[in-house]
Amino acid sequence: MRSARGTTANLSGAMAEDAVLREYRGQGAELMDRRWRGRGGEIDLILRAGPALIFVEVKSAPTHDAAAERIRPAQARRIMAAAEEYLAATGRPLATEMRFDAALVDGTGRVRIVPDAFSGF
Repeated sequence: MRSARGTTANLSGAMAEDAVLREYRGQGAELMDRRWRGRGGEIDLILRAGPALIFVEVKSAPTHDAAAERIRPAQARRIMAAAEEYLAATGRPLATEMRFDAALVDGTGRVRIVPDAFSGF
């Protein structure tokens, strides 16, 4: 039972990421990496829009508000630390233009992107 729930959650997460990726690609962004894992944590999507890198945390829930509530300050800090690891691993300077977005997917599959969502953390 437990592995079936894990598989369902993994597939649901992948579908949410696919929907978010389509949204960003529609805005002209290019996928750089997906589910990149560093010591600091995992980054769901890493995209490039012009010179900027966008680190995206994807959350899904029945409503956008419920999805937003799933992003905790400690998680945001881990993602920001992982982003620094990503920059180092790819040879980019820490001064690289970047932002941290939250991509919220509701129960109907609608995507809401919140640019610079981690600025309060």
